[in-house]
Amino acid sequence: MSLKSPTRVPKSISISHFLKSYGRALKMEVLTDSRGLNRRLKEGRVNRPALALTGFFKYFSNKCVQVFGAAEMTYLKSFSEKEQYDKLHQLTKHTIPCIVLTRNYLPTKALLRIVKERNLPLLRTPFITRHFINAATVYLEFEFAPRTTVHGTLMDIGGTGTLIRGSSGVGKSECALALIERGHSLVADDLTYVSLIDEHKLMGRSSELNRGYMECRGIGIINVAEMFGIRSVRVEKEVDMVVTFRHWEAGMQEERTGLDQEYFSIHGIETPHVELLVRPGRDMARLVEVAALGQALKNMGHDSAREFNERLIAHMHNK
Repeated sequence: MSLKSPTRVPKSISISHFLKSYGRALKMEVLTDSRGLNRRLKEGRVNRPALALTGFFKYFSNKCVQVFGAAEMTYLKSFSEKEQYDKLHQLTKHTIPCIVLTRNYLPTKALLRIVKERNLPLLRTPFITRHFINAATVYLEFEFAPRTTVHGTLMDIGGTGTLIRGSSGVGKSECALALIERGHSLVADDLTYVSLIDEHKLMGRSSELNRGYMECRGIGIINVAEMFGIRSVRVEKEVDMVVTFRHWEAGMQEERTGLDQEYFSIHGIETPHVELLVRPGRDMARLVEVAALGQALKNMGHDSAREFNERLIAHMHNK
């Protein structure tokens, strides 16, 4: 099975958005006025322009955050103010989005002059360069990650991120509510935003508007955290498996052994998939819980179905 929802990849974000979202976490302060904060970051990474300062621009990544650390600042200060200005003039001709000074470095006069002329945002952080780059890269990778929406409820079941899918009214939210009562956590109800991180990890979350809220048919909207405690809600969780609910109809065949593993594709990543038929008398929450715990065992190298199959074959050989 594959996900048909359209994948969206952000083309750019503004410096203003970058500051608003991550400025506090990265301890960034703005050293210039706000006129340049509408500039756009077009790449989700960070660059140290040491080679560019020497005049080498062949592989210069000018669409991302430019970080001036100890090497860049020491190199700049080895020149006169006019020489610094000339080097920075050549650098900023390539329409860079912003400059970040790490280690709380004070900008030189030439740097202040060039950013003022270019309306270029100049930021500063007390982080050492390596720590700033690592943290900023994580945030930017999330911002620029391919993302899509899935009509389904995402739960953290004993550490296994379980996405529960199914047609409207099939019982996804009711199942999630029963799982929350058993001590598991809600990530997103009914609509899950899934981002592809590092080209291999599927991270799911809800929108900020409805995070922690759930719709229960016949009751209405409930605040899960207030009702069941703060541990009943998670901000995000990696999607480890997908469970699809289908209404049972006479003649439908169900998986009996679990030997044939099915997969559900999201962003091209094949995720373990289980299909459960909904019919009167079935404890769907218990079944989903067991499926999630079974997947956790598989991730640890224990596949119950295959282990039993091997035991059965060995018993038949001994006979």
